Amino acid sequence: MSKEKKGVRLDHISKIYQDPKTKKEFYAVQETTLEIEPGTFVTLLGPSGCGKTTTLRMIAGFESPDEGEIYLGGEPINALTPNKRDTAMVFQSYALLPHYNVFDNVAYGLKLRKLPKEEIRQKVTNILKLVELEGMEERMTNQLSGGQQQRVALARALVLEPGVLLFDEPLSNLDAKLRVVMRTEIRKIQQKVGITAIYVTHDQSEAMSISDKIIIMSKGKVEQIGSPREVYYRPNSKFVADFIGEANFLDAKVISAGDGRAVIEVNGEKMEVNNYIGRKAGENASLVLRPEAVTLSDAGHLPCTVILSTFMGSYQYYQVTVGGVTVQITDYNPVNKKIFEVGEKAYLDFDTNGVYIL
Repeated sequence: MSKEKKGVRLDHISKIYQDPKTKKEFYAVQETTLEIEPGTFVTLLGPSGCGKTTTLRMIAGFESPDEGEIYLGGEPINALTPNKRDTAMVFQSYALLPHYNVFDNVAYGLKLRKLPKEEIRQKVTNILKLVELEGMEERMTNQLSGGQQQRVALARALVLEPGVLLFDEPLSNLDAKLRVVMRTEIRKIQQKVGITAIYVTHDQSEAMSISDKIIIMSKGKVEQIGSPREVYYRPNSKFVADFIGEANFLDAKVISAGDGRAVIEVNGEKMEVNNYIGRKAGENASLVLRPEAVTLSDAGHLPCTVILSTFMGSYQYYQVTVGGVTVQITDYNPVNKKIFEVGEKAYLDFDTNGVYIL
Protein backbone atom coordinates (compact mmCIF):
# COMPACT_ATOMS: atom_id res chain seq x y z
CA MET A 1 0.00 0.00 0.00
CA SER A 2 1.81 3.07 -1.24
CA LYS A 3 -0.75 5.71 -0.33
CA GLU A 4 0.15 8.58 1.93
CA LYS A 5 -0.42 7.88 5.61
CA LYS A 6 -3.10 10.10 7.06
CA GLY A 7 -3.74 11.31 10.57
CA VAL A 8 -7.08 12.17 12.14
CA ARG A 9 -7.94 15.27 14.16
CA LEU A 10 -11.11 15.85 16.15
CA ASP A 11 -11.66 19.51 17.01
CA HIS A 12 -14.13 20.01 19.89
CA ILE A 13 -16.46 17.26 18.69
CA SER A 14 -19.81 16.71 20.42
CA LYS A 15 -22.73 14.39 19.70
CA ILE A 16 -26.13 14.92 21.34
CA TYR A 17 -28.83 12.25 21.56
CA GLN A 18 -32.31 12.27 23.05
CA ASP A 19 -33.31 9.75 25.70
CA PRO A 20 -36.32 7.88 24.21
CA LYS A 21 -38.02 7.61 27.61
CA THR A 22 -37.43 10.98 29.24
CA LYS A 23 -37.05 12.94 25.95
CA LYS A 24 -34.15 14.74 27.58
CA GLU A 25 -31.06 15.46 25.54
CA PHE A 26 -27.66 14.18 26.65
CA TYR A 27 -24.09 14.24 25.36
CA ALA A 28 -22.93 10.89 24.01
CA VAL A 29 -19.63 12.63 23.19
CA GLN A 30 -18.78 16.02 24.65
CA GLU A 31 -16.11 18.53 23.61
CA THR A 32 -13.66 15.88 22.44
CA THR A 33 -10.39 17.04 20.92
CA LEU A 34 -7.95 14.39 19.66
CA GLU A 35 -4.89 14.22 17.44
CA ILE A 36 -4.11 10.79 15.94
CA GLU A 37 -0.73 10.65 14.22
CA PRO A 38 -0.35 9.06 10.77
CA GLY A 39 0.64 5.39 10.82
CA THR A 40 -0.19 4.82 14.49
CA PHE A 41 -2.47 2.24 16.07
CA VAL A 42 -4.81 4.04 18.49
CA THR A 43 -7.46 2.41 20.64
CA LEU A 44 -10.61 4.04 22.00
CA LEU A 45 -11.16 2.24 25.29
CA GLY A 46 -13.88 2.50 27.89
CA PRO A 47 -16.99 0.91 29.39
CA SER A 48 -20.30 0.60 27.55
CA GLY A 49 -21.90 3.98 26.93
CA CYS A 50 -18.67 5.98 27.23
CA GLY A 51 -18.88 7.37 23.68
CA LYS A 52 -16.10 5.38 22.00
CA THR A 53 -18.27 3.76 19.31
CA THR A 54 -20.10 7.03 18.63
CA THR A 55 -16.71 8.72 18.15
CA LEU A 56 -15.62 6.02 15.69
CA ARG A 57 -18.88 6.25 13.76
CA MET A 58 -18.49 10.01 13.45
CA ILE A 59 -15.02 9.52 11.96
CA ALA A 60 -16.48 6.93 9.55
CA GLY A 61 -19.37 9.22 8.60
CA PHE A 62 -22.19 7.03 9.93
CA GLU A 63 -22.98 9.71 12.50
CA SER A 64 -22.66 13.48 12.15
CA PRO A 65 -21.22 15.60 14.96
CA ASP A 66 -23.55 18.27 16.36
CA GLU A 67 -20.57 20.43 17.26
CA GLY A 68 -16.98 20.61 16.08
CA GLU A 69 -15.08 19.45 13.00
CA ILE A 70 -13.32 16.23 11.99
CA TYR A 71 -10.20 16.37 9.83
CA LEU A 72 -8.66 13.51 7.86
CA GLY A 73 -5.14 14.25 6.67
CA GLY A 74 -5.81 17.96 7.17
CA GLU A 75 -9.05 17.91 5.15
CA PRO A 76 -12.37 18.71 6.90
CA ILE A 77 -14.71 15.77 6.30
CA ASN A 78 -17.93 16.55 8.22
CA ALA A 79 -19.82 17.11 4.96
CA LEU A 80 -18.53 13.97 3.25
CA THR A 81 -20.62 10.76 3.09
CA PRO A 82 -18.93 7.54 4.29
CA ASN A 83 -18.10 6.38 0.76
CA LYS A 84 -16.39 9.70 0.02
CA ARG A 85 -14.10 9.48 3.04
CA ASP A 86 -10.68 7.86 2.82
CA THR A 87 -11.59 5.34 5.50
CA ALA A 88 -12.67 1.68 5.71
CA MET A 89 -14.46 -0.05 8.57
CA VAL A 90 -14.07 -3.57 9.97
CA PHE A 91 -17.34 -4.35 11.73
CA GLN A 92 -18.12 -6.41 14.82
CA SER A 93 -20.49 -8.59 12.77
CA TYR A 94 -17.99 -8.97 9.85
CA ALA A 95 -20.83 -7.88 7.48
CA LEU A 96 -19.74 -10.41 4.85
CA LEU A 97 -21.91 -11.19 1.82
CA PRO A 98 -23.09 -14.80 2.38
CA HIS A 99 -23.86 -15.54 -1.28
CA TYR A 100 -20.35 -14.46 -2.38
CA ASN A 101 -17.16 -16.47 -2.07
CA VAL A 102 -14.00 -15.13 -0.40
CA PHE A 103 -12.61 -13.58 -3.57
CA ASP A 104 -15.83 -11.77 -4.44
CA ASN A 105 -16.30 -10.52 -0.87
CA VAL A 106 -12.84 -8.97 -0.90
CA ALA A 107 -13.26 -7.64 -4.45
CA TYR A 108 -16.70 -6.11 -3.83
CA GLY A 109 -15.54 -2.57 -3.06
CA LEU A 110 -13.09 -2.57 -5.96
CA LYS A 111 -15.84 -3.61 -8.37
CA LEU A 112 -18.00 -0.73 -7.15
CA ARG A 113 -15.12 1.54 -8.07
CA LYS A 114 -15.15 -0.04 -11.56
CA LEU A 115 -11.47 -0.99 -11.55
CA PRO A 116 -10.20 -3.20 -14.42
CA LYS A 117 -10.65 -6.94 -13.83
CA GLU A 118 -6.93 -7.70 -13.92
CA GLU A 119 -6.15 -4.95 -11.41
CA ILE A 120 -8.88 -6.27 -9.10
CA ARG A 121 -7.50 -9.81 -9.37
CA GLN A 122 -3.98 -8.64 -8.56
CA LYS A 123 -5.05 -6.50 -5.60
CA VAL A 124 -7.26 -9.24 -4.11
CA THR A 125 -4.55 -11.87 -4.56
CA ASN A 126 -1.99 -9.69 -2.81
CA ILE A 127 -4.24 -8.84 0.10
CA LEU A 128 -5.35 -12.46 0.63
CA LYS A 129 -1.69 -13.38 0.82
CA LEU A 130 -1.15 -10.67 3.42
CA VAL A 131 -3.95 -12.03 5.65
CA GLU A 132 -2.88 -15.65 5.03
CA LEU A 133 -5.98 -16.76 3.11
CA GLU A 134 -4.23 -17.89 -0.07
CA GLY A 135 -5.99 -20.82 -1.72
CA MET A 136 -9.36 -20.03 -0.14
CA GLU A 137 -10.58 -17.71 -2.89
CA GLU A 138 -13.44 -20.03 -3.92
CA ARG A 139 -14.64 -20.86 -0.39
CA MET A 140 -18.04 -19.56 0.66
CA THR A 141 -18.00 -17.51 3.86
CA ASN A 142 -20.23 -20.01 5.72
CA GLN A 143 -17.47 -22.60 5.21
CA LEU A 144 -14.98 -20.49 7.16
CA SER A 145 -14.15 -20.39 10.85
CA GLY A 146 -14.77 -17.23 12.85
CA GLY A 147 -11.11 -16.28 12.62
CA GLN A 148 -11.05 -16.81 8.87
CA GLN A 149 -14.19 -14.71 8.44
CA GLN A 150 -12.52 -11.93 10.41
CA ARG A 151 -9.52 -12.12 8.08
CA VAL A 152 -11.86 -11.79 5.07
CA ALA A 153 -13.45 -8.70 6.63
CA LEU A 154 -9.97 -7.26 7.27
CA ALA A 155 -8.86 -8.02 3.70
CA ARG A 156 -11.99 -6.40 2.27
CA ALA A 157 -11.18 -3.19 4.15
CA LEU A 158 -7.45 -3.21 3.41
CA VAL A 159 -7.84 -3.87 -0.32
CA LEU A 160 -9.44 -0.42 -0.71
CA GLU A 161 -6.14 1.09 0.47
CA PRO A 162 -7.82 3.57 2.84
CA GLY A 163 -5.92 6.33 4.56
CA VAL A 164 -7.41 5.23 7.88
CA LEU A 165 -8.66 1.80 8.95
CA LEU A 166 -11.44 1.71 11.56
CA PHE A 167 -12.27 -1.26 13.82
CA ASP A 168 -15.57 -1.52 15.71
CA GLU A 169 -14.95 -4.20 18.38
CA PRO A 170 -13.97 -6.68 15.63
CA LEU A 171 -13.06 -9.59 17.90
CA SER A 172 -15.99 -9.66 20.31
CA ASN A 173 -17.66 -12.60 18.51
CA LEU A 174 -14.59 -14.84 18.81
CA ASP A 175 -13.67 -17.13 21.69
CA ALA A 176 -11.04 -15.95 24.15
CA LYS A 177 -8.09 -17.91 22.72
CA LEU A 178 -8.82 -16.89 19.13
CA ARG A 179 -9.21 -13.25 20.17
CA VAL A 180 -5.62 -13.26 21.43
CA VAL A 181 -4.38 -14.79 18.15
CA MET A 182 -6.36 -12.39 15.96
CA ARG A 183 -5.47 -9.22 17.84
CA THR A 184 -1.80 -10.13 17.38
CA GLU A 185 -2.38 -10.73 13.66
CA ILE A 186 -4.22 -7.43 13.24
CA ARG A 187 -1.36 -5.58 14.91
CA LYS A 188 1.27 -7.33 12.77
CA ILE A 189 -0.63 -6.54 9.56
CA GLN A 190 -1.13 -2.90 10.59
CA GLN A 191 2.59 -2.53 11.26
CA LYS A 192 3.50 -4.22 7.98
CA VAL A 193 1.16 -2.03 5.95
CA GLY A 194 1.88 1.10 7.99
CA ILE A 195 -1.74 2.24 7.95
CA THR A 196 -3.34 4.52 10.55
CA ALA A 197 -5.72 2.39 12.63
CA ILE A 198 -8.41 3.42 15.14
CA TYR A 199 -9.75 0.52 17.17
CA VAL A 200 -12.72 0.45 19.56
CA THR A 201 -12.84 -2.04 22.43
CA HIS A 202 -13.96 -2.35 26.05
CA ASP A 203 -11.28 -5.01 26.70
CA GLN A 204 -8.34 -3.35 28.43
CA SER A 205 -5.96 -6.29 27.84
CA GLU A 206 -6.74 -6.10 24.12
CA ALA A 207 -6.04 -2.37 24.11
CA MET A 208 -2.77 -2.80 26.03
CA SER A 209 -1.46 -5.48 23.68
CA ILE A 210 -1.96 -3.75 20.31
CA SER A 211 -1.89 0.01 20.82
CA ASP A 212 0.67 2.73 20.29
CA LYS A 213 -1.70 5.06 22.14
CA ILE A 214 -4.81 4.40 24.23
CA ILE A 215 -7.59 6.96 24.52
CA ILE A 216 -9.59 6.19 27.65
CA MET A 217 -13.14 7.53 27.63
CA SER A 218 -15.81 7.87 30.30
CA LYS A 219 -19.26 9.42 30.06
CA GLY A 220 -18.60 11.00 26.67
CA LYS A 221 -15.29 12.60 27.64
CA VAL A 222 -11.63 11.70 27.25
CA GLU A 223 -10.12 10.77 30.62
CA GLN A 224 -6.54 10.18 29.54
CA ILE A 225 -4.41 9.65 26.43
CA GLY A 226 -1.08 7.86 26.53
CA SER A 227 0.94 4.78 25.67
CA PRO A 228 -0.07 1.53 27.39
CA ARG A 229 2.79 1.97 29.85
CA GLU A 230 1.83 5.58 30.59
CA VAL A 231 -1.82 4.91 31.33
CA TYR A 232 -0.95 1.86 33.42
CA TYR A 233 1.89 3.31 35.47
CA ARG A 234 0.81 6.96 35.44
CA PRO A 235 -2.99 7.07 35.54
CA ASN A 236 -4.32 10.58 36.13
CA SER A 237 -7.52 9.54 37.92
CA LYS A 238 -9.03 6.78 40.02
CA PHE A 239 -11.24 5.83 37.09
CA VAL A 240 -8.24 5.19 34.81
CA ALA A 241 -6.27 3.36 37.50
CA ASP A 242 -9.22 1.08 38.22
CA PHE A 243 -10.20 0.54 34.59
CA ILE A 244 -6.70 -0.31 33.33
CA GLY A 245 -5.76 -3.50 35.13
CA GLU A 246 -6.57 -3.88 38.82
CA ALA A 247 -5.78 -1.43 41.56
CA ASN A 248 -6.05 -1.12 45.32
CA PHE A 249 -6.77 2.29 46.85
CA LEU A 250 -5.76 3.25 50.37
CA ASP A 251 -6.67 6.58 51.94
CA ALA A 252 -3.63 8.75 52.48
CA LYS A 253 -2.73 12.22 53.68
CA VAL A 254 0.07 14.27 52.14
CA ILE A 255 2.53 15.44 54.79
CA SER A 256 4.90 17.21 52.40
CA ALA A 257 5.42 17.38 48.64
CA GLY A 258 8.03 18.80 46.28
CA ASP A 259 10.95 17.98 43.97
CA GLY A 260 9.10 15.00 42.53
CA ARG A 261 8.61 13.34 45.91
CA ALA A 262 5.94 13.28 48.57
CA VAL A 263 5.80 12.08 52.16
CA ILE A 264 2.41 10.57 52.93
CA GLU A 265 0.71 8.99 55.91
CA VAL A 266 -1.34 5.82 55.44
CA ASN A 267 -3.06 4.09 58.33
CA GLY A 268 -0.75 5.85 60.80
CA GLU A 269 2.44 4.91 58.89
CA LYS A 270 4.59 7.49 57.09
CA MET A 271 6.41 6.77 53.82
CA GLU A 272 7.96 8.59 50.89
CA VAL A 273 6.68 8.03 47.35
CA ASN A 274 8.03 9.42 44.11
CA ASN A 275 4.93 9.41 41.92
CA TYR A 276 2.18 11.84 42.73
CA ILE A 277 -0.17 14.13 40.82
CA GLY A 278 -0.85 17.68 41.96
CA ARG A 279 -1.29 17.05 45.68
CA LYS A 280 -0.17 19.57 48.30
CA ALA A 281 0.79 19.22 51.95
CA GLY A 282 -2.30 18.70 54.11
CA GLU A 283 -4.47 17.34 51.28
CA ASN A 284 -6.17 13.97 51.30
CA ALA A 285 -5.12 11.51 48.59
CA SER A 286 -5.24 7.85 47.56
CA LEU A 287 -2.26 5.51 47.56
CA VAL A 288 -2.60 3.29 44.48
CA LEU A 289 -1.16 -0.22 44.75
CA ARG A 290 -1.18 -2.62 41.81
CA PRO A 291 -1.74 -6.22 43.04
CA GLU A 292 1.46 -7.41 41.34
CA ALA A 293 3.54 -4.55 42.79
CA VAL A 294 2.96 -5.67 46.39
CA THR A 295 4.26 -8.68 48.30
CA LEU A 296 3.69 -9.96 51.81
CA SER A 297 6.59 -9.98 54.21
CA ASP A 298 7.49 -10.26 57.89
CA ALA A 299 8.61 -6.62 57.66
CA GLY A 300 7.54 -3.82 55.36
CA HIS A 301 5.55 -0.64 55.02
CA LEU A 302 2.03 -1.39 56.26
CA PRO A 303 0.84 -3.99 58.77
CA CYS A 304 -2.02 -6.19 57.61
CA THR A 305 -4.00 -9.35 58.33
CA VAL A 306 -4.41 -12.17 55.79
CA ILE A 307 -8.07 -13.04 55.08
CA LEU A 308 -7.54 -15.18 51.94
CA SER A 309 -4.55 -17.18 50.69
CA THR A 310 -4.92 -19.18 47.48
CA PHE A 311 -2.30 -20.99 45.37
CA MET A 312 -2.87 -20.19 41.67
CA GLY A 313 0.19 -21.91 40.17
CA SER A 314 2.19 -19.00 38.82
CA TYR A 315 1.25 -16.81 41.77
CA GLN A 316 -0.12 -16.84 45.30
CA TYR A 317 -3.29 -14.79 45.52
CA TYR A 318 -3.90 -12.97 48.79
CA GLN A 319 -6.55 -10.75 50.22
CA VAL A 320 -5.48 -8.81 53.28
CA THR A 321 -7.01 -6.06 55.37
CA VAL A 322 -5.20 -2.80 56.04
CA GLY A 323 -7.09 -0.59 58.47
CA GLY A 324 -10.39 -2.14 57.44
CA VAL A 325 -9.69 -1.91 53.68
CA THR A 326 -9.29 -5.10 51.63
CA VAL A 327 -6.16 -5.23 49.46
CA GLN A 328 -5.59 -7.80 46.70
CA ILE A 329 -2.09 -9.15 46.10
CA THR A 330 -0.75 -11.39 43.33
CA ASP A 331 2.65 -12.63 44.52
CA TYR A 332 4.28 -14.21 41.45
CA ASN A 333 6.58 -17.26 41.45
CA PRO A 334 5.83 -18.26 45.05
CA VAL A 335 7.75 -21.56 44.91
CA ASN A 336 10.55 -20.52 47.28
CA LYS A 337 8.68 -17.84 49.20
CA LYS A 338 7.02 -17.99 52.60
CA ILE A 339 3.30 -18.58 52.20
CA PHE A 340 1.16 -16.63 54.64
CA GLU A 341 -2.01 -18.36 55.79
CA VAL A 342 -5.41 -16.95 56.72
CA GLY A 343 -5.34 -15.17 60.07
CA GLU A 344 -1.61 -14.44 60.04
CA LYS A 345 -0.20 -10.97 60.58
CA ALA A 346 2.14 -9.62 57.92
CA TYR A 347 3.30 -6.44 56.21
CA LEU A 348 2.72 -5.04 52.75
CA ASP A 349 6.11 -4.67 51.11
CA PHE A 350 6.55 -2.63 47.95
CA ASP A 351 8.98 -0.41 46.09
CA THR A 352 7.93 3.19 46.71
CA ASN A 353 9.00 3.97 43.13
CA GLY A 354 6.38 1.48 41.92
CA VAL A 355 3.35 3.04 43.60
CA TYR A 356 1.78 6.44 43.25
CA ILE A 357 -0.78 8.72 44.85
CA LEU A 358 -3.76 10.44 43.30
